[in-house]
Amino acid sequence: MTFDQFSDDIWVTAVQVATVWTSPASPRTIDRHGVTNPTDIDKWIAGLTYETTVALTDEDRVQTQLLYGEPVIITETTDEWAHVVIPSQSSIKDERGYPGWVPLAQLERVNKSDWERAMSAAVSDKYLWLENEAGEKIRKLSYMTILPVIHETDDRICVATPHGTRFLPRKGVQLFHSQQGLPKQPGEQLIADGKRHLGLSYFWGGMSAFGYDCSGFAYAMHKANGYIIPRDASDQARDGEVVPIEAPQPGDLLFFAYEEGKGRLHHVGFYCGDGKMLHSPQAGKGIEIISIKGTKYEKELCAARRYWEQTEESQ
Repeated sequence: MTFDQFSDDIWVTAVQVATVWTSPASPRTIDRHGVTNPTDIDKWIAGLTYETTVALTDEDRVQTQLLYGEPVIITETTDEWAHVVIPSQSSIKDERGYPGWVPLAQLERVNKSDWERAMSAAVSDKYLWLENEAGEKIRKLSYMTILPVIHETDDRICVATPHGTRFLPRKGVQLFHSQQGLPKQPGEQLIADGKRHLGLSYFWGGMSAFGYDCSGFAYAMHKANGYIIPRDASDQARDGEVVPIEAPQPGDLLFFAYEEGKGRLHHVGFYCGDGKMLHSPQAGKGIEIISIKGTKYEKELCAARRYWEQTEESQ
């Protein structure tokens, strides 16, 4: 992303995963591990029942999530909360970026020059521990957390963080030129990366390896392969290259709507070949590969879109 719309100071996410809420009143007592600093997303999710997880959706509590170091624009503050827009997550809801509320304690102000560096490091492992100079593990980061690179050593990458200079193990990150973004990969690679998360429990609004929702999973696998797509399924279906639904290729997105494909769009998954879909289905289930034929999805399929490009290596 570029920093053109930011001033000299930038507000960035200062916890492993910051949940973006519908309003400051949205979090419940059982969500306390998700609204503090530091967060403990593992403990938060483990403490939720099926019913309290579903309520995040049914009661319209959660909008999306932010990863450590991800920049936001604060548009309003009230008490201990900030209303933000997220430039890296495009949405029809706000042309500046995805909107919602985040605890102020989960954000930190940094200098833009510290974030505008030539190289960036993306976490390529499912999880990776951020370390201090002594090598002590201090923060468990999610897949596709991206931080500015200060310098490299033989076995570690020195990165800028909201808490100052820290380190990432070299073997768990992918380095890339910040202006160019991560290298663009063909559709098969999106599927290969998605399969690494098989079994991961669905989480409404989820944008991390602690749990994805259907469109968050689509967003993250595209991000890992050099493509920044809209955040929500309905927006994802509006953009991208139109693909005939009878002839998708691996890596294409499949969209599903109620009323046998004629109603409101409600789901997105990856076509992964042989009539099968890779997707994050719903609360209570994990990321899976299924045969579409004979399921509700066969009747609800309404559109297919492609964001990936053929690369020289794949031709």
